[in-house]
Amino acid sequence: MPFKKKTVNEDAFKNSYLRCSVSLSLSLSLPSPPSPPPSTSTSLNISTLQRGAFMANGTELDVTALSLSHNGIQVIEPYAFLGLPRLHLLDLSHNRLESISARAFHGLPELRSLYLNDSILPAAAAQLSRALSTQSLPNLHRLELAGNRLKSMPLMRLDIYNLHALVLVNNSIENIGWENVTSLYQQRRIRVYLSLNPFRCTCDLEAFYYWLKNSSQCPDAGRLLCSEPEAKRGIHVEKLRGEEMDCMNENLEAVSYVFLGIVLALIGVVFLMVLYLNRGGIKRWLNNIREACRDQMEVYHYRYEQDSDPRLANVAV
Repeated sequence: MPFKKKTVNEDAFKNSYLRCSVSLSLSLSLPSPPSPPPSTSTSLNISTLQRGAFMANGTELDVTALSLSHNGIQVIEPYAFLGLPRLHLLDLSHNRLESISARAFHGLPELRSLYLNDSILPAAAAQLSRALSTQSLPNLHRLELAGNRLKSMPLMRLDIYNLHALVLVNNSIENIGWENVTSLYQQRRIRVYLSLNPFRCTCDLEAFYYWLKNSSQCPDAGRLLCSEPEAKRGIHVEKLRGEEMDCMNENLEAVSYVFLGIVLALIGVVFLMVLYLNRGGIKRWLNNIREACRDQMEVYHYRYEQDSDPRLANVAV
């Protein structure tokens, strides 16, 4: 497999490589790093990060920053980053992650910054929330997930994290639910970046709208635009009028329809009960009507026979 060079934040790694010679054992048939030790600007074209990929003969590496961007990584297996206990920054941007284990980031207790920009494919999006658990990343301060077509926040409960910055720019988020809004109110220190998302400015966005108006936790709030409905497309979310986001009228209309349905259902039940309780009288009434109709039909039949007899016609003449 080719071993090519690429510049990846050399200053961030320089101190680590001065302290030790790092050999990345990726459980693949890679050529041995050249001597002197490889600089931090190297890039490994790999598809799978296997368990203990960074363990050098069972020895932990004294590395504080690691960039694996633009490597075509598709799978991160459990405990792939064991052996990096002092890692503070991990950049996995611009890969093609299809599978992320729930224990992919176990063994990174000191990780502060995790970059996953333009890396998460739809198949891995559902696995992301489990992989980003507080058990794996207790000290995570910055999480970047820009450009991943995410439709919702991958972290349901922000209040259990120690995040200071969450970057969700350029995704497919249409709404921020009230659960996330509640967590944002509780975590005043966190800053959330949400520009270039297609927000659906309907009644469902009410909780997020009022959070945006009353909070300074979204630094790019002025760049948040409505994409739907058509009448509000291109309008800044924070510049909408309060009555446009007021759900009271819609809720009252919905309640009115529900109440009307309940009343009609009760009327139907009462009507059926009346029929059931008076079934005997109704049956007699129907029988009487049937007998009366039968008697009347017999009278008409008799008169018809009398009028149709030709002899009676001659007598009449």
